[in-house]
Amino acid sequence: MIKKKIEDRDLQEHLAALSDDGREVFLLHDDQIRVTAISATKLINQMRANHDLGLLETYVLGQAFLAGGLLSATVKGNDRIQLNIECGGPIGGVFVESWAVGAVRGYLKHNPIPLKESLKSLDLNELYGPGFLSVSKILEGHKTPFTGQTMMAYGDLAKDLALHYHQSEQTPTMFVLSLHFDKRGQVTGSGALFLQAMPGCSEGILDELEELSSKLPSIGAWLAEGKTIRSYVEKQFEASQVRHLASQFMAFSCPCSREQYTRYLKQLNKEEQKDILENGPFPLELVCANCNTHYHYERFELEHLLSEAEGVTV
Repeated sequence: MIKKKIEDRDLQEHLAALSDDGREVFLLHDDQIRVTAISATKLINQMRANHDLGLLETYVLGQAFLAGGLLSATVKGNDRIQLNIECGGPIGGVFVESWAVGAVRGYLKHNPIPLKESLKSLDLNELYGPGFLSVSKILEGHKTPFTGQTMMAYGDLAKDLALHYHQSEQTPTMFVLSLHFDKRGQVTGSGALFLQAMPGCSEGILDELEELSSKLPSIGAWLAEGKTIRSYVEKQFEASQVRHLASQFMAFSCPCSREQYTRYLKQLNKEEQKDILENGPFPLELVCANCNTHYHYERFELEHLLSEAEGVTV
């Protein structure tokens, strides 16, 4: 992956002054509630730069990246989570993949999102339209992923994820996904919360937390002021016996590489390789959908690479 430069100087200075992005895990109310909290302002801005996103596209894909960062706390080691949305509205769909180690990548299926008229709000219900949300766990040592799928009922990713967990895992959950834009449309703060009821959790505590969560101040605005996500949780849930469990660094990251795409070219069949050498175009451009990194190959490079593979000649 090649990270594109964030060009805005004021934004560069703001991001440099913030703490590193990360994921924090806590327990509340005598360990009856698990809270995963993430700060991801730098991650979201790098995502925006790499994919060259407008404000709306940043909001939609940014929410999905935040969700992916939260969900990856449910796996360990080299395991990863895939969040996939397929929908009939202008958004078209979203794909995000996140690793337990803190890497997140993904893409919008329509960029830019085609609109017939200007938006009056960031209510995404009509932009998603009818659709399905699926969450897959890719576990090391298992040949097939564990996937659950639900129909989107709200067109609101936080609410639809909570519905997914209620239906597919019978687990009461709550999600808060927050991106704070300044007056220039720059993301100056971004973070999220994932609250899960642990086995034996009393209904009274869930009701109490749901009421509290509806009154929570903006996570993105809190982080934009240079505060940490850990201080946010400890402040907002200070009456809930907060116990900190773990920390994890997070970043927008993709394992793609030029070497990976070179192997792909070498593994093409002879007819495909011959067609590339005869018809180009040159330079040949291969693009990673997950991070929008462009890899270019000049004709002389391809002639050398493909002749090494199977002795292809034109």
